[in-house]
Amino acid sequence: MDAIRIDNLRKEFKPSWPGRTPVQALDGLTLSVERGEIYGFLGPNGSGKTTTLKILMGLMTASSGRAEVLGHPAGHVETRRQVGFLPESPYFYTYLTAQEFLQFYGQLAGLSRAKIASRVQELLEIVGMQHAGARQLRTFSKGMLQRVGLAQALIHDPQLVVLDEPMSGLDPVGRKQIRDVILSLRDQGKTVFFSSHIIPDVEMICDRVGVILKGRIVAEGRVDELMTRGRNHSIEIMCEGFVSDRIPELREMATRILQQGLRSLIVLPDSTSVDKTIGIIRDHGGRLISVIPHKGSLEDLFVTPTNQRD
Repeated sequence: MDAIRIDNLRKEFKPSWPGRTPVQALDGLTLSVERGEIYGFLGPNGSGKTTTLKILMGLMTASSGRAEVLGHPAGHVETRRQVGFLPESPYFYTYLTAQEFLQFYGQLAGLSRAKIASRVQELLEIVGMQHAGARQLRTFSKGMLQRVGLAQALIHDPQLVVLDEPMSGLDPVGRKQIRDVILSLRDQGKTVFFSSHIIPDVEMICDRVGVILKGRIVAEGRVDELMTRGRNHSIEIMCEGFVSDRIPELREMATRILQQGLRSLIVLPDSTSVDKTIGIIRDHGGRLISVIPHKGSLEDLFVTPTNQRD
């Protein structure tokens, strides 16, 4: 049984004023998230990510289609003890300290006092906030609040963790800590479903990703597969000792040649002509410095369909 299953989900927002066109936030969205995996939900702002997460959490109803969480309809009471959720813009009781805030959510989750006490200290350490547990939330930066928000989502040890832009507002150190937390959740057999537009984080930790654009999935699969699907890998060759942009054969094979004095950067569209290029370099008395292959990235996958459908 999948942790999340979405089938032909649609959400239309009716206009507040007569005569205006309805907004189609989700347009037949279909995807599934397997148990025990990290699934990245990738898309530009306004693509439907937050709307999808709100429907999964029962905070919004779909216009049509089906959404299931842990085998139950989205929002079903049976799933709430097993799901942790961090919204994109969480609300915090800023007069509480971080410890009091987590204790409050532990009580809401029905945990015992002893369990709450141990769990609060454990989570503050996990998210790197043990030094600030006694401080009021009003004194926290956005990144610190984001970490406390993640701790709140984990307070009851859920089986499924749903995060909306969890890296938002974090510095590089904070992003690494959150990535480590997400990876540790998978190691514990838990499922993580998170939305993001920070592509490097998605590439580093996700088992599978889905790219959403205008309410539809435009690409889905394992990260390594999506990064290579239908794409040639460009090759950059650095050499010196001759002027490469004056050689017709090289100009025909290369997509770009940058010449600076007697040093050249030759960019090939793929690996098929690497050997021939190196031979030409040596025939003209040049010296090879480096050959660097460049794989595709999720950014390529993200930008291409965006440009095609605008």
